[in-house]
Amino acid sequence: MTSWIDFACLTVDSSCATMAEVKDTQPAPVDVSKSASSSVSAEGYDKKCIFCRIVNHEMGTELLHNDEEISCFRDIKPGAPHHYLVVPTKHVGNCKSLTKEHVPLVKQLVEKGKDILQKNYVMDLSDVRFGFHWPPFCSVTHLHLHVLAPASQMGFMSRLIYRLNSYWFITADQLIELLNSKGETN
Repeated sequence: MTSWIDFACLTVDSSCATMAEVKDTQPAPVDVSKSASSSVSAEGYDKKCIFCRIVNHEMGTELLHNDEEISCFRDIKPGAPHHYLVVPTKHVGNCKSLTKEHVPLVKQLVEKGKDILQKNYVMDLSDVRFGFHWPPFCSVTHLHLHVLAPASQMGFMSRLIYRLNSYWFITADQLIELLNSKGETN
């Protein structure tokens, strides 16, 4: 029997891709002798990654921002009235694969998220949630920051999926702190 927590864990980050999009992006059989990163080109594009396809205008998704470094678009299953995904334009793995050198990138994602909110007339940045799903609780391995506002208007399931101090969701500030501490322990 499936409990509600099992259901919640299965639905975490399901907002990042619909079943139709997943079906369209199912990878062909892979030669296991090649490295897992072989689908990522030198230009930072992974043809199997839905977010790489979105930022390269292959999916028809409206981009709220798109430049050489950062792109932003609306989440397809919003957890709040304003729910945006801010991603590096070039493919970068999930937050668990990051190092201390990625701190400036994470800060850039947050700043662009704030900028997009303000362009959409969200001025109360104290009622915003900025964070990432921690693997294995993310359905897309392309690094993506969830920007949700107002956090006070999130429904029950969204509060669970984007829950603070959970083992499946980490705030941007927590990730920055974690990355900064990686160099101190060596």
